[in-house]
Amino acid sequence: MSRFTMLLFAAMLVVSEAAVEAAERPNILLMMVDDLGFSDFGCYGSEIETPNVDGLAGNGVRLNQFYNTAKCHSSRICLLTGKYTFQAGNSAMDKALTVAEVMGHNGYFTAMTGKWHLNKQPTDRGFQRYWGHLSGATNFFTGDDSFRLNGQKWSDFDDDFYTTDANVDYAIKFIDEAIETDKPFFQYVAFNAPHYPLQAKKKDVLKYKGRYSIGWDELRKRRYAKQLEVGLIDAKHQLSDRPDYIPAWEQLTDDERQWEEARMEVFAAMVDCVDQNIGRLVEHLKAKKVFDNTLVLLCSDNGACPFERTKGKDLKPWNPKSYWCYDVGWAHAGNTPFRWYKQNQHEGGISSPLIAHWPAGLTAEKGSVSDQPGHLIDLLATCMDASGAQYPSEFHGKKTTPIQGKSLLPIFKGKPRDGHDWLYFQFSDNRAIRRGDWKAVSARGGKWELYNIAEDRTELHDLASHKPELAAELSALWHDVAENIDEAPKNVRKPATDKVQTFAAGQMTQRKAGPKASEEIKSPKKNTGKSVKKTPAGD
Repeated sequence: MSRFTMLLFAAMLVVSEAAVEAAERPNILLMMVDDLGFSDFGCYGSEIETPNVDGLAGNGVRLNQFYNTAKCHSSRICLLTGKYTFQAGNSAMDKALTVAEVMGHNGYFTAMTGKWHLNKQPTDRGFQRYWGHLSGATNFFTGDDSFRLNGQKWSDFDDDFYTTDANVDYAIKFIDEAIETDKPFFQYVAFNAPHYPLQAKKKDVLKYKGRYSIGWDELRKRRYAKQLEVGLIDAKHQLSDRPDYIPAWEQLTDDERQWEEARMEVFAAMVDCVDQNIGRLVEHLKAKKVFDNTLVLLCSDNGACPFERTKGKDLKPWNPKSYWCYDVGWAHAGNTPFRWYKQNQHEGGISSPLIAHWPAGLTAEKGSVSDQPGHLIDLLATCMDASGAQYPSEFHGKKTTPIQGKSLLPIFKGKPRDGHDWLYFQFSDNRAIRRGDWKAVSARGGKWELYNIAEDRTELHDLASHKPELAAELSALWHDVAENIDEAPKNVRKPATDKVQTFAAGQMTQRKAGPKASEEIKSPKKNTGKSVKKTPAGD
């Protein structure tokens, strides 16, 4: 063999090995649902029919201590950047790279569909393809004026349009484009469902007709029993009581119960529709023969939402002019077995399902549940670890700073991981810090509470008065992290008061009175794609 032939053969071998290595890098499908409580998927305790989600869990791994930030916009920042909210630059994310920028830098085809709710547009931050809405919430049937396709305004709404379906229509389109490039893909689907307004297709709503006549008290008991049965929750973690600001189901009038049933039926229909569309994605990946080497991750951005903002109560929820919400009664059920809700840093606000599925890469026992804690900041590190991607030391001529998150991949391999020394939580005047099994938490600027999460995950036994030094130590740690790691502004670092805070019971008044159908339905504020300085707070 001549020297030229040998060199040519060696070069071909290197190219071949590189091609194989590239081919073996996993595709990544990261999905986030919106305002879905800890127990709202079937595999996390729900009666809602989610066979496709449950199938991913049954052949993958579930985490039962996975955390978000309790709020839509800040959870998206943590997911996208691997940093805490202000550490990343808040909604501008100008102190961080996005996962799309990192994965694109490492040779991935990057695409996104769905809700953005941050500054600028996804195509400004590393996503090569984008379809969706820049706003924090949208009409599911008619959309709003913030919809974009690859940076350009999009308004092709027709009579069959439904946002959840369209998210997956475009995700499938982008995945096909990625496959044609022979690059692995990173596809992010940010579902707006089941965020309010509670709007769903008639056939999906009618499927759940009558299922919620049992009421929220019985529903929580059944969900908790299912969580115990499948090993998601240990029996030592007791079911939290219904707060006194939520009436017992039997105390409601017939008209009130009928109204409550109706809106929970719509919520269930929206979750069901998400599941149907996840099934479409799974079937498409299988048809394209890329399913086995696709890492699928599915989570929620915060706990169930207790805000009653219904308008047009007498309109059917498949009428585009309707604008229903449910309130704290069903939100309490959605967060079974925990206390508190979206925005609050108690477990009900920050506990999210996390399902991981990857036939070619997961070696943990199929269907297993891990109690190792994780956080949305860990998802970027996980994507990098699974794909062999490197975080660039500089990007577009600017030096970068390290991410805060750590990879979850060891958990998916059935191994213990090197976890965080602490996990930090903040939204407005709600705050928490967890170190090991101990968690200090303050609701709405009120008294610091202390819980041993290993023994009392549902936060029923406040130990702050029994261990005042530990409570003070953890609250001081929170302030240190808030100031020096997260770099949170002073107005969200005010000292907590000694007052014990409770949920604003006034939220219940609109449920009982009911809005008038003639009330004007106002669209949520729109993101035009330009930078804004204020933190989104009204979602």
